[in-house]
Amino acid sequence: MTEDERWMREAIHQARLAEAIGEVPIGAVIVRDGVIIGAGHNLRETERDPTAHAEMIAIKQASEALQAWRLLGCTLYVTLEPCPMCAGAILQSRVERVVYGAADPKAGCAGTLMDLLQDNRFNHVSPWDSGVLREQCSALLTDFFRRLRSR
Repeated sequence: MTEDERWMREAIHQARLAEAIGEVPIGAVIVRDGVIIGAGHNLRETERDPTAHAEMIAIKQASEALQAWRLLGCTLYVTLEPCPMCAGAILQSRVERVVYGAADPKAGCAGTLMDLLQDNRFNHVSPWDSGVLREQCSALLTDFFRRLRSR
């Protein structure tokens, strides 16, 4: 198992926490020096907050842990490709690297619809890698929406 797979499994665990409370199963963790310093899962329905995405929650938690808004030396692992809002927060918080599992054909801003994370017009770029445990990350979402539609 690679380091990326190890941490993506933690993001998948976060996604399952979201699923257990009826949220869309998306999870994220932020790792620095081999330690998770931020974790989050989707809470949009629970908190009735359109900004309560897994990445946003993990970024806030990591910032609190570091007592800093700059998440230098950090890697964010997320089960689904970041949306425009989350990509903006990733850039604003200076996350060093992003790893995601499944591409998002409807809102993906790390290579699918556009690549905000690598746009040199911004004062920061975050290199990204995709497809880590893609099948597991995709299955979480596919199975969730299949069950939702069958109700």
